[in-house]
Amino acid sequence: MILPSASTLGWLLALAAAAAYVVSAIAGSRFSSSQARVALMVAWVMHGASIAWGLMGDSPHFGFASALSMTAWLMLVAYLVERQFFPELHALWVLSLLGAAVVLMSALFPGKPLHALSSPWLPLHLTLGIASYGLFAAAVVHAWLMTRAEKNIRQATDSPGGMPLLTLERLTFRFVTAGFVVLTATLIAGWFFGEVLYGRAWIWDHKSVFSVLSWITFAVLLIGRSRFGWRGLSAVRMLYAGAALLLLAYAGSRFVMEVLLARPGG
Repeated sequence: MILPSASTLGWLLALAAAAAYVVSAIAGSRFSSSQARVALMVAWVMHGASIAWGLMGDSPHFGFASALSMTAWLMLVAYLVERQFFPELHALWVLSLLGAAVVLMSALFPGKPLHALSSPWLPLHLTLGIASYGLFAAAVVHAWLMTRAEKNIRQATDSPGGMPLLTLERLTFRFVTAGFVVLTATLIAGWFFGEVLYGRAWIWDHKSVFSVLSWITFAVLLIGRSRFGWRGLSAVRMLYAGAALLLLAYAGSRFVMEVLLARPGG
């Protein structure tokens, strides 16, 4: 099976962004915090240029890898903003390596060509969907740091995230709440305006089913935390389950269609 790949310029942008991310990961442990931040900013800008070229270049494409790339880029936006308020947050090497991986993946698997849009509202709907991906991905990263911090507290060692456990927990569920609001808006738009957006009414396909299942999972998680005080490993596992379902809703299904089945539609 021969897979499409990005253009020459697309590959150059992706390689430059990946190299910048690697430098950023190295800078996080060897240079000052300001130098590491500059390195990450350069990588973030190059990554953004790679995304923009994929969407608006000579041959615009979009697929599962593009969605993951945009998700990682939004996670870095959240991290850069958050570092202004919580400079003790340390997740640079994780996000840098993730950024390098997804930007190269998006060049290797650019997705299907973008044709004329069926509705001028479609970009807004797609933006909401990707934004929910980014917010829940940020929640997952914070949940991972929270779990590591809790483990280190039991072992009487320093937290790898550099932040207090309760602060990490609070930030995790702020991202979950924000992601849930955006995901709700995405589903409402798809339900009421599906025919305008895609030329067809809402249908219960794999994307719809996984999206609704993820929404239910996050709703139960937020209600359980609000009403019953759910926290700790059980809450984190439910967050991971909801994020996995959401990942399957678009990126996972598109991966199967584009790579495993080599079908452009779906």
